[in-house]
Amino acid sequence: MITPAFDLSQDSDYLILSIRVPYTRTSEFDLYIDGTDFKFYAKPYFLRLTLPGRIVEDGREKATFDIDKGLFTLRVPKETAGEHFEGLQMLTSLLAPKGSRSAKPLVEDLTADDEEEDEEFDWHVEQEVYKENSEEELRTLHKYGFGNQRSGVFARLQEELSDVIDVKNPEGTTAAERRQARLEAEVSAFSPDHYLADLFEDNEIQGLLKFRPWWTKLSPTTGQDEEAAMLFTDGEKEQLRKFTNRSYLLDKMSRYQAWLSLVDILLSYCYEVRSTEGEHNVESPWTIRKLSGTLCWLETYSSLQDVLVSFGRRVLCYPLYRHFAMVSAAVHDTTNILQSGKACVLKCLLDIHKVFRENDPAYILNDLYITDYCIWIQRVKENYLQSQGKCHSAPLMHQCFRGED
Repeated sequence: MITPAFDLSQDSDYLILSIRVPYTRTSEFDLYIDGTDFKFYAKPYFLRLTLPGRIVEDGREKATFDIDKGLFTLRVPKETAGEHFEGLQMLTSLLAPKGSRSAKPLVEDLTADDEEEDEEFDWHVEQEVYKENSEEELRTLHKYGFGNQRSGVFARLQEELSDVIDVKNPEGTTAAERRQARLEAEVSAFSPDHYLADLFEDNEIQGLLKFRPWWTKLSPTTGQDEEAAMLFTDGEKEQLRKFTNRSYLLDKMSRYQAWLSLVDILLSYCYEVRSTEGEHNVESPWTIRKLSGTLCWLETYSSLQDVLVSFGRRVLCYPLYRHFAMVSAAVHDTTNILQSGKACVLKCLLDIHKVFRENDPAYILNDLYITDYCIWIQRVKENYLQSQGKCHSAPLMHQCFRGED
């Protein structure tokens, strides 16, 4: 079975589903509508969605098929007229979860009312050619990745290790040991001459500070306005459909650390976009990775201050433009992104995913962090996400640096 390309939109009374099914017969469509459950079948395509609101099949639904475009359009009435369905752009979270394809401890949602069509997907389980570590061996390895739920990854990727992260032995080092090694590496990498040169000869940097990234053109919005303002490209929608819908069992501390690492990654991304004026180049994967303690050192942060100080230190140590104004600009940009809503955050994460996906071996960081963030962020409540943006400010960054050597 093939999951077709699809989009959802709405008006006050109807949910509109647009499904691309080229090379199918108009007489072979099957639909199932029941509350939040929607199923569509047109051989060889099968789509099953879990909707954010309830729809009804009462005779008012209307379907059309454009043969030339291979586009099936269905208008289905909402059970409650005037209700706004949130998250219609979060395509991954709408896809009804399928059988588990991911290594433990990541957990996927499983529905109790599995249909016969599910059996068609069973043979797609990914094959693994390496010898899996035993549970006893895994317990001795230190965790990393999204929610600190991974281990043993670099044990089988020794050749790629030095090109992806700076940690020499991630499986055998504790979080405290990684942090100490990171701090020592930053002290060693800091160049007073480079810093002073950028400080006093900053014409090029001043030009970069005037650049307006795409997210600055968005005003902080919520709900329906935010969804309407954020448009995903066809490539981004395709990537969202490729992700496997799963949920994550994170305790309170793990969720907090996941938020801090998200801020860390967004800060690095914002710096990279500004430093290249929105045009990614061959150095983009290195810049995003290098400026993020999460991605480069598998860092686990315990406070927002730790994140900001770490990012500031790394900006002044590694990239081409080492100026505190670039640090402050990235903090401001990250604030705008968080306050603009989860669709904006998701678009940034998808861009990072694309940058890493096209770079060998940075794609490993997608497997460890970015893919999970792309899926996880779609389930986050909008008001909680925007509250994170209120935590960021330039004065807070200056306060952090006053207490740092």
